[in-house]
Amino acid sequence: MSLLVSVYLLDENGDRQFPETPAACEELAGFESWRTEVWGNEAVRALGARFFPVLAENDLYVTPVQIPDFIRETKVLRANLASFAPQGVDERRTREWYLEGISARLADIQIAAGWALGAGGGIVIW
Repeated sequence: MSLLVSVYLLDENGDRQFPETPAACEELAGFESWRTEVWGNEAVRALGARFFPVLAENDLYVTPVQIPDFIRETKVLRANLASFAPQGVDERRTREWYLEGISARLADIQIAAGWALGAGGGIVIW
């Protein structure tokens, strides 16, 4: 299974509505195993991340008001990919495979967060 990132908007009752994802946007946020191997690992926590580590235990809901802080966290992770990319977790996967994959999924997440920011919405990674 894969983790997905989705943008949501709040309707007049405060309920989440999930607009259709534009064709040019990817919804992938990593493999299910990345909840702990990548997004919730100790190196990510050591970088001061507070949003991504939630994925180790639960789905991540980022409210509209939290989106700017979430975007800042994604920038910190992007700048420090090499410090938290797994190494030796899966003998079938190279470090380069992890670095490229994490970078691509982080880009998908950043695009969704930018879309949410512009639309006044939030995101969920599930």
